[in-house]
Amino acid sequence: MCHLYLPLEVLPRQSSFQQRLSYTTLSDLALALLDGTVFEIVQGLLDIQHLTEKSLYNQRLRLQNEHRVLRQALRQKHQEAQQACRPHNLPVLQAAQQRELEAVEHRIREEQRAMDQKIVLELDRKVADQQSTLEKAGVAGFYVTTNPQELTLQMNLLELIRKLQQRGCQVGKVAL
Repeated sequence: MCHLYLPLEVLPRQSSFQQRLSYTTLSDLALALLDGTVFEIVQGLLDIQHLTEKSLYNQRLRLQNEHRVLRQALRQKHQEAQQACRPHNLPVLQAAQQRELEAVEHRIREEQRAMDQKIVLELDRKVADQQSTLEKAGVAGFYVTTNPQELTLQMNLLELIRKLQQRGCQVGKVAL
């Protein structure tokens, strides 16, 4: 019978994680890692995750830049209106401009909140896609869940897989 040797220093240093990993789970994980396919899948998922994160970050930056331009244009418009305004109408104009500014700031906050919600939902979808892909690949411990403890366990399993991959561990080489 072949056993995959997993040095203890490769396991994440969280005793609760180590306690939740049964010998069966580790054995199943070792079997899934034998041909190297899981390493390729994990790398592919990581690449997709990085591209998604970069895209979402750029979308948020674009929105922030649009908001910055909007604020600058509004300030410029207000300044020009105040310069052209007769002194006795200035208080009325300033009150109207203040209401307009507050409305724009409210809209900006709502757009930012909506963008942040979109980002969180997209990242949650990516997590579920990753879980599903790893489950279909037969990687022990992976299934679609939102349970924080199970997510932590899955993150630790991924960290273990990545550490094994980074060490250049030749999974095909087994120790008896």
